[in-house]
Amino acid sequence: MSALASNGDLLDLSGLRERVDAALEDYLGGKARQAREHRLPLAPLEVVRDFVFAGGKRIRPLMCVLGWHAGRGHGDTGPVIRAAASLELFHAFALIHDDLMDHSDTRRGRPTVHRALAARHRSDTFGESAALLMGDLALAWSQEMFNDAGLSPEQLVAALEIVDAMRDAIVYGQYMDLDVTDQPTDDMDRALAVIRYKTAKYTVEHPLHLGAVLAGADPGIRAVLSAYAMPLGEAFQLRDDLLGVFGHPADTGKPVLDDLREGKRTVLLALAVRHADPGQRATLRRLVGDPHLDADQAAIVRAVLTDTGARARTEERIDAQRRAALRALDDAPLPPRAVEALRDVARTLTERTR
Repeated sequence: MSALASNGDLLDLSGLRERVDAALEDYLGGKARQAREHRLPLAPLEVVRDFVFAGGKRIRPLMCVLGWHAGRGHGDTGPVIRAAASLELFHAFALIHDDLMDHSDTRRGRPTVHRALAARHRSDTFGESAALLMGDLALAWSQEMFNDAGLSPEQLVAALEIVDAMRDAIVYGQYMDLDVTDQPTDDMDRALAVIRYKTAKYTVEHPLHLGAVLAGADPGIRAVLSAYAMPLGEAFQLRDDLLGVFGHPADTGKPVLDDLREGKRTVLLALAVRHADPGQRATLRRLVGDPHLDADQAAIVRAVLTDTGARARTEERIDAQRRAALRALDDAPLPPRAVEALRDVARTLTERTR
């Protein structure tokens, strides 16, 4: 059964992910053949390929194909799968550069690209410079894979606006994430703006819209998908923020000290500052953002996040936003199989442990 075929009244989401991976394998296999033919170094290809297949939930390709179903797409699914798969290469670009900017050591339970390259060449400068290039390469390949997916000229033109908006969103969101004050604050609006652009639009809304326009859906369908995507994207990021502090490295693939050491201005932290007493607020401002924060100090911060009610309030907000996303699907003019798949994905993204 194909990944886009039904299993009774359900879409085969697992099969969809397999088809996305197969499309990525085929594309990167072609790049390897070109590199050998032109006697180019294979290391860049191997770095990008290893990163792409080191893990990942394939959320953005999945959302793209579900948007196609929501828009009542029909016909050959191959071009849609390949176009959706190209989003995973774009995501590789975003993560490689994000790890470089955050000075992260691990991703998906393995050394980040810049750390792995630095160790291989015994040079931090080489590792950082080469990782920058690997991210750029993944970005270029994502566009090439999308252009060569087999879409019609009309689909390519319709998709251009969405692809451009997606790229703008991730860059603006990343910039806002970097441009922070020196001390933790209770600025919820700022934290939510970062989520809106860096996650909700980039991860959920734009991929869904991309699939919908590839299906030829009208703007009304995109509006319905936005009503689902924006609260779900927020809930997804809030869960990620909780896992970044309270998760288990064996599950998340990342140390639980990174976000605290970087002093990420999350909703979780803003809620803690807002509801902290003077002593708790002083503790947060002393420890959060300390690049040398150790495990014992992190435990102190976690206790403050719990005692102020920030952790519980974040869980409540996740639940409320998940329910808002699901309500957007009630009586939505979408195919029943697409609605059920979107409901399943919403639960998976917000109840996850990694």
